[in-house]
Amino acid sequence: MRREKDEMKKSEENPLNQKNPRHHASRNLWPPIFAGILTVYTAFTLLDAFVIPGDVVSMEELARSGDAVESGLPDEESEPVVTATSYTSDGISITITTLERYDTQVYAADVILSDASYLKTGLAGGTFGRNISDTTSEIAEENDAILAINGDYYGFRKRGYVMRNGYLYRDTAQNGSGQEDLVIYEDGSLEIITEAETDASELAEAGAVQIFSFGPGLIEDGEIAVDESSEVEQAMRSNPRTAIGEIEPLHYVFVVSDGRTKESAGLTLLELAEVMQELGCETAYNLDGGGSSTMWFMGEIVNHPTNGHRSGERSVSDIVYISES
Repeated sequence: MRREKDEMKKSEENPLNQKNPRHHASRNLWPPIFAGILTVYTAFTLLDAFVIPGDVVSMEELARSGDAVESGLPDEESEPVVTATSYTSDGISITITTLERYDTQVYAADVILSDASYLKTGLAGGTFGRNISDTTSEIAEENDAILAINGDYYGFRKRGYVMRNGYLYRDTAQNGSGQEDLVIYEDGSLEIITEAETDASELAEAGAVQIFSFGPGLIEDGEIAVDESSEVEQAMRSNPRTAIGEIEPLHYVFVVSDGRTKESAGLTLLELAEVMQELGCETAYNLDGGGSSTMWFMGEIVNHPTNGHRSGERSVSDIVYISES
């Protein structure tokens, strides 16, 4: 009995030894509260890492900073940038420069393509035929061209290979053994061939898409292929000229010169070849010249076409052009 009284006295002196039901209940609440806090913290951590936006940088900002390329983000297709003398898009780069050579204004269009399909040819009225012709400007506009020069005026002759955009319209070789043609293959490469030594059907099987029969060849393997005596039949010595050349794969030069005026004397074939070599051509070919010579860019005629008697474009059979479509 005395022992029980002593224990009761100790309990009264030390409250912590008392079995307080409320204190016991509060201690039982801590585990679920702690678990709840831990759950909330874990959820917030996951949201912060994977859902909640942090330091956001837009694609536009990346493009401005140049980080888009470094980070491997894909480039969006851009709109073409156009000036009076240039055109730049994802697949095409054109820069037109005016030179003065041999007392003559020369217009050189440097053309770089990402794919050979941008280099095309157009026919007057969209039709093959000897008596069908339009100006370079008209044909260029009909074909949504960016840049265009006159072609070989195939309709002026009854013979000579004619292939346009992969279709062989004429496979009859010109008379004689010296006719040189320009062949453009599906990969965009240029080659000068002789009709007497090469069958048109063989060129088609080899992947030719364009064949021009005017000439002559101006540059072959980086070397000038004409001399002072070279000239197109029935042509004056100094003329307005048109030429196309290849610097390297998918890198071309379109050249047109003025001529037969007080301001511009015109070029001989040798002088034209020297200009093409100066511009870096490995291969270059003479197209129809004289009154036909025309360069057209974004709706405007670049040069000053003339036949010596009157100014303005002469109607032609065909053009060479660059287009996105």
